[in-house]
Amino acid sequence: MSYDPSPSYPVPPHHSYSTPPHHPHPHPAPSPDSSPSYATYPWQPQPPEPARQRQPRRAALGHHSDLRLLRGAYRWQRRVATLTALGYFMLFLLLSAFAPSFMTRSVSDGLSMGLLLGLLQVPVTGLAIALYEYTAQHTVDPIADRIRKQADLDDQREAAR
Repeated sequence: MSYDPSPSYPVPPHHSYSTPPHHPHPHPAPSPDSSPSYATYPWQPQPPEPARQRQPRRAALGHHSDLRLLRGAYRWQRRVATLTALGYFMLFLLLSAFAPSFMTRSVSDGLSMGLLLGLLQVPVTGLAIALYEYTAQHTVDPIADRIRKQADLDDQREAAR
């Protein structure tokens, strides 16, 4: 193979005995669209500051006072319902253990006071359930709805940003 020095073939062929290719610049040149991190001229405008994240107007929902109100209302609801049902049952057990003469007293033919109080346990349990529902509808649910609406509004505000 011979080398043709004509302009149509300006590159000489690569041979294993040839010198390594010559690199005119030891460091690569920066790309034309890159710019230094400092202003090269004093009249250049300063780069804009990064946008700051706005802080929410109110505290995060985990520290919200409505959550404390909700926990307190729910705690009160549980206590009322539990003490109604268990309180009556404990009264029944205490009377059975410490007042047997009272529990064996006849209320009517064939119905003792102990049997009557035992049968009343079912309506008292129903009363505890009714109290639980009443306190849920009038104290716990309105607070939970208010927190839910506020959380939805906060989500919509975050989505709008």
